[in-house]
Amino acid sequence: MARRLLGKALAAVSLSLALASVTIRSSGCRGIPAFRNSFSSSWFHLNTNVMSGSNGSKENSHNKARTSPYPGSKVERSQVPNEKVGWLVEWQDYNPVEYTAVSVLAGPRWADPQISESNFSPKFNEKDGHVERKSKNGLYEIENGRPRNPAGRTGLVGRGLLGRWGPNHAADPIITRWKRDSSGNKIMHPVSGKHILQFVAIKRKDCGEWAIPGGMVDPGEKISATLKREFGEEALNSLEKTSAEKREIEEKLHKLFSQDHLVIYKGYVDDPRNTDNAWMETEAVNYHDETGEIMDNLTLEAGDDAGKVKWVDINDKLKLYASHSQFIKLVAEKRDAHWSEDSEADCRAL
Repeated sequence: MARRLLGKALAAVSLSLALASVTIRSSGCRGIPAFRNSFSSSWFHLNTNVMSGSNGSKENSHNKARTSPYPGSKVERSQVPNEKVGWLVEWQDYNPVEYTAVSVLAGPRWADPQISESNFSPKFNEKDGHVERKSKNGLYEIENGRPRNPAGRTGLVGRGLLGRWGPNHAADPIITRWKRDSSGNKIMHPVSGKHILQFVAIKRKDCGEWAIPGGMVDPGEKISATLKREFGEEALNSLEKTSAEKREIEEKLHKLFSQDHLVIYKGYVDDPRNTDNAWMETEAVNYHDETGEIMDNLTLEAGDDAGKVKWVDINDKLKLYASHSQFIKLVAEKRDAHWSEDSEADCRAL
């Protein structure tokens, strides 16, 4: 009961913050600075996404986590209308579908056992041995022994394709450079007057969507190590290289990942694999190659979970996997790079 009351209190605080942010936006965007603090950025996005889903005021909020069929299956979620996403909304007839993929139930090392197993006693909202069960967005509720998605209902219970009950932590390295002409000069967009930024994008094998390279954080692994490892595996095909080639890649990546970087986002991700009891969270970090010299000496080659890899110009026309377009937009804002030809559209998007 205490946990339930605590969860409701936290949700109420989130609602207040979300309403406050809406009030700020309604006053116009000229006086609002770009996101200068990565923590406040993630907090702002979580609360506007989660709470707008509670009252249905934002149609695309918490949307990908409600799509059917569930990835890699023919399972159809129970339909959840926008106005009933939030847990604070009473819905006595809510009857979500139960689904956990066979690959997860097989018990691979990256997956938890079923909650019902007698020898499994996870420490939710804590560091559980080497497994991080804390959420980047604060405490989450436990209902009938199962963690509850802080963003609201998804129409499906169980874990789906996700290994962990509760938060499943990932890391997304956003590698950028300035777009340059044949003479090495930065290219400026003719309408916005801002320089064009590029990032390394991969085409995912599982769904065919373009995305930021990235992957799951192994138990006990530092985020910085995950970022470097995943970029090497997916964008440079490091797993298939010889020992000498791997050493050369590691040296260049060490130089790139040792530079100053921007933590773009920490927290919940609107991911199609999410369920009521398991969800994706990430830390998206931008490493910028200002001169382009480091990345010019690395050959992009898709590997591991990536089918293709290439440099992509950053702009508001990008359609990316999960919440990745939001992360890319934040990078453009922080780097003062081109995003949209329509400044008023940028204003409305805040």
